[in-house]
Amino acid sequence: MNHLSVNNLSKAFGTKTLFSNISFGVGAGEKVALVARNGSGKTTLFKILRGIEIADSGETVFRKDIRVAFLDQDFVLSEDFTVQQVLDTADNPCTRAIHAYEKALQAHEEGNETLHGLDDALEAMNASQAWEYQKTMSEILGRLEIKDLTQRIGALSGGQKKRVALALVLINKPDFVVMDEPTNHLDLEMIGWLAHYLSNAQLSLLLVTHDRYFLDEVCDRILELDNGELFEYKGDFEYYLTKKAEREMAFASETDKARNLFKRELEWVRRMPKARGTKSKSRLDAFEEIKAKALRKKPVVHIEMSVKSERLGSKILELHKVTKAFGAKKLIDPFSYTFIPGEKIGIAGKNGTGKTTLLRMMLGMEEPDSGKVVRGDTVVFGYYSQAGIKLDNDKRIIEVIKEIAEFIPLANGTSLSASQLLTRFNFAPDVQYSYVSKLSGGERRRLYLLTVLVRNPNFLVLDEPTNDLDILTLQTLEEFLLEFKGCVIIVSHDRYFMDKLVDHLFVLEGDGVIKDFPGNYSEYRIWKQAQKDEPTVVEEKVEVVEAPKAVPVVKKRSYKVQRELEELEDRIAELEKMKADYEAQLAAGIADYAEISRLSDALKNITDELDAKSMRWLELEES
Repeated sequence: MNHLSVNNLSKAFGTKTLFSNISFGVGAGEKVALVARNGSGKTTLFKILRGIEIADSGETVFRKDIRVAFLDQDFVLSEDFTVQQVLDTADNPCTRAIHAYEKALQAHEEGNETLHGLDDALEAMNASQAWEYQKTMSEILGRLEIKDLTQRIGALSGGQKKRVALALVLINKPDFVVMDEPTNHLDLEMIGWLAHYLSNAQLSLLLVTHDRYFLDEVCDRILELDNGELFEYKGDFEYYLTKKAEREMAFASETDKARNLFKRELEWVRRMPKARGTKSKSRLDAFEEIKAKALRKKPVVHIEMSVKSERLGSKILELHKVTKAFGAKKLIDPFSYTFIPGEKIGIAGKNGTGKTTLLRMMLGMEEPDSGKVVRGDTVVFGYYSQAGIKLDNDKRIIEVIKEIAEFIPLANGTSLSASQLLTRFNFAPDVQYSYVSKLSGGERRRLYLLTVLVRNPNFLVLDEPTNDLDILTLQTLEEFLLEFKGCVIIVSHDRYFMDKLVDHLFVLEGDGVIKDFPGNYSEYRIWKQAQKDEPTVVEEKVEVVEAPKAVPVVKKRSYKVQRELEELEDRIAELEKMKADYEAQLAAGIADYAEISRLSDALKNITDELDAKSMRWLELEES
């Protein structure tokens, strides 16, 4: 039996149709993902399900005897409440039994309740498994790092509020949950926990997410809202991509055939005398069907991102023993790094470990407590911040871009007008003169991304760029960044996005420690898990080759060469240790082929880097 049934639902705003006569159901225990381009109507559909928006036609029906919970993108919590007061608003059999028990206990202690009444309350606690509920609630709060329940909601950051809203949904023990981008503002470990929790929970789920790993881990069916129609895919994200491409190819082929036939039939209609009554009615009816197919819009296949970037010089960005602390909280202990052209670095770490602070120091927006940051003269930063920019709601979309430039140079040497560039970013000409206030959250993010790229940066600093972007835009952004010749630093909770792009990671482990890990985030998780699971190894059995030591030379080296030598020595020693660790893991007899493959690939990458670093060390040592 369906927990949710949506029947022939339609919604339009003015001349813009979001969806027309769509129908679908979500059965008991099913976990379904909804994907669509920004502005296609996902959030509007969720508002209709919640009852705060009215459909033009059709109906949505939840099964009567189930508890339904919603996690909106734009959730609202009472600013004057404490975290505890918000959590106390949870209403389910467990919380009702707990409140009744506490009330009966207090009344009994005051002499106003009989022992029999207290026994009834205790029996209700046992029947609803309220004791286990308290344990589950504590685990959820701990996993979401909600520790101080006395804090006022108004004093929390946006990310902290999101975690409180998510906790309230989960502890309410719903039978059906509707979630809009639940992973926004969560760190990578929290997302991993949430995916595991939802995939194992006994509930039905309708989910909007741009996180493709999360989608695969949690959902078993995908619904796509495209050009007002709904399409269903029973499989994972790769299956969806394959079938979507096949559907779009078939659609394009059918439309092309209809257009060719429409031209012939149009000539026939025009040739027939108006007064003649012998026209074939069936042929005229068929003509109208052909016309409708011929005039259909072909699906949007690609967003163009090909703006020009300025040339980078030899000196890019250097961090020399920088430190940063806020009061007694140490965020960055002496950390040094010299960037090289074209590298793409991911930054990972729990919330509050200093990821954004590190970015701001690199950009010169915040000064280190000690050490220095040296920026090359040719570096042009493009900064996409987590907070975004405040776009003026009273401005038109095209005015936002024209304020930066009327014409924008492209990588191939040509240039585009502001209107042409907006079209490439999937803002159609008829939309460009709309006001910013009319844009969805994802469309605003896409416009913000465009304002960053049109300034022709050669060093991109992206702090949570994936929030609220649809999958089509994300795929295009990934392709753009893979081809981008400058440097890229990415802070993102989207594991798929990080894995596809980064060469290595800066992992902020807490207490100021930053680890430079030679691999992507999935490889780091495997390595970290192996460190936890690895049995104690007898010291003599692991031969660790020490890094080559610099020998005294008569010729005086430049400061730059000497610094590079010192950094190489440290890095070679670290790589040798990591190589030994991976070899020990592989020698331990792992049965999982996929894990063996991943470990072997990681070991090859480390070995290749070790060879290159050692060769470079020898070159400098002999110079």
